[in-house]
Amino acid sequence: MTDIRRAVLWVVLTMSLLMLWDGWQKHNGQPSLFSPSKPAATATSAASAAASGSAGVPAPTAGAAAVPATGAAAPVPVVSQKLVIETDVLRVSIDTLGGDVVRAELPHYLSTFTPEITDQLLQTVGLQKKPDFKPEPIVLFDAAESYRAQTGLVGAKGEALPTHHTLFAVASEERVLKDGANELSLRLESAEVGGVKLIKTYTFKRGSYAIGVKHEVVNAGGAPVAPQLYVQLVRAAATQGGNVPFAPTYTGPALYTDKAKFHKLEFKDIEKGKLDFEKSASDGWVAMVQHYFTSAWLHGGDAKREFFANKVAGTTGQTYAVGMLYTLPELAPGATAAHEDTLFAGPQEENKLAALAPGLELVKDYGIFSILSKPLFWLLDKLHGLIGNWGWAIVALVVLLKIAFYWLNASAYRSMAKMKAVAPRINEMRERLKDKPQEMQAEMMRIYKEEKVNPVGGCLPIFLQMPFFIALYWVLLSTVEMRQAPWIGWITDLSVRDPYFILPLIMLAANLFQVWLNPPAADPMQQKMMWIMPIVFGIMFFAFPSGLVLYWVTNTVLGIAQQWLINRQLGVS
Repeated sequence: MTDIRRAVLWVVLTMSLLMLWDGWQKHNGQPSLFSPSKPAATATSAASAAASGSAGVPAPTAGAAAVPATGAAAPVPVVSQKLVIETDVLRVSIDTLGGDVVRAELPHYLSTFTPEITDQLLQTVGLQKKPDFKPEPIVLFDAAESYRAQTGLVGAKGEALPTHHTLFAVASEERVLKDGANELSLRLESAEVGGVKLIKTYTFKRGSYAIGVKHEVVNAGGAPVAPQLYVQLVRAAATQGGNVPFAPTYTGPALYTDKAKFHKLEFKDIEKGKLDFEKSASDGWVAMVQHYFTSAWLHGGDAKREFFANKVAGTTGQTYAVGMLYTLPELAPGATAAHEDTLFAGPQEENKLAALAPGLELVKDYGIFSILSKPLFWLLDKLHGLIGNWGWAIVALVVLLKIAFYWLNASAYRSMAKMKAVAPRINEMRERLKDKPQEMQAEMMRIYKEEKVNPVGGCLPIFLQMPFFIALYWVLLSTVEMRQAPWIGWITDLSVRDPYFILPLIMLAANLFQVWLNPPAADPMQQKMMWIMPIVFGIMFFAFPSGLVLYWVTNTVLGIAQQWLINRQLGVS
């Protein structure tokens, strides 16, 4: 009974280490320890997938040529162009081949370390920054990785209409959002295909990552047409969206409807055809999710739509599409129909996402503890509003959690202190009765009863608090506001590791001191492991983002303070 608590904690620590290592393996593209690796896709399977689709949506094969209809009324460019649109928060490239969004840069979010962090890291290893060094912005859509936002038309009866393979002509010239202007529009017109012309108008607004996309369908032919409009996001499965060691977040398609709620459509499930989602609804959206950022097609108001997800042939391997299909009213000759959508490409700022569309904030991945993580983020956000610094908000939140769990922790620490107080008697008794196990067990129970010690009394409070602290861990891991957010001094970005490893060293020292405060294990080997485990976990923290390390350091130091105080109250040294 003496070592039940340690045995339980040892199991917890061992399993945590195993799960962290497994996450690190998956993050680096290695097979999971708990499931076999997926066989590499062959060229034959990719080619056969290119023909797959949903509801007649054309396969989004990147870079396919398009032949404009003969005698088209609209001017047709000889070759496609990349039109670059710049606002205060976006730099978007639109290809006139299909009118696709093929690149979206977020200049306020850097994909590399900030200049200050980079200088510190280079100086740490004795190097100097290159004079031409310039941090690169985060890129969402990227044609090089088959990551695009596409739209187009398909005929209800299979007739040819303008698609994302059709060439578009530029009908407006403004490319940069001017000072004092709040809005910028780009208008693209397709040639006639099947007697139908498609006009796309992209509208960019100052300070917004939401792009308005208006589709105007013009029946320039002599017969009625019944077009269907599709919007889709295409991405290669090999692209990685997260870069946090030991804790890879979800990267892939997602779908939401009011009835079925949020649903992840993992690439591997699309590959195997094992998809179970609501195929049609009058609301909802589709998205491509990655760590910190997302892209999504949104449509306000009620409109009947069909959802699809399929595998297509891409230039960089296995490529997948997720999208929505709308049936437009039948158009008589000369008639025009308009349809408006919103393309979002930006950070997962929870409050702003929730205001854009119902459920859009769910793209922020909280893991399995969402029910606890959401209120914790709400509290963290409120503390940041009061304090004005995310680092101190983390410290304040951990302090509040420690206050909330004070009496629960006190119960655990009293149990540990009593165990430490009776440890000399237990060790002496073990040595004296080492050849008489039954008498040893009876004597041990007598000592525990006499001293009113519960050997497992320190375990239950720890287990009750664990979900809250894991939930907070995921809040800090998933919150984009931590990127490039400073704390104090050398910590200029809470989303990257400590450049001088000061916080991890403090964490390591605190863990070792906490082991010293706990009662020693009777088994010498187990006692050695109790000293080794903090070192192992301390080394892991050298690779963690400084915001997460700050959280653990604060929690550990406050735990040590409370345990030390209780030890003094009980006269345990």
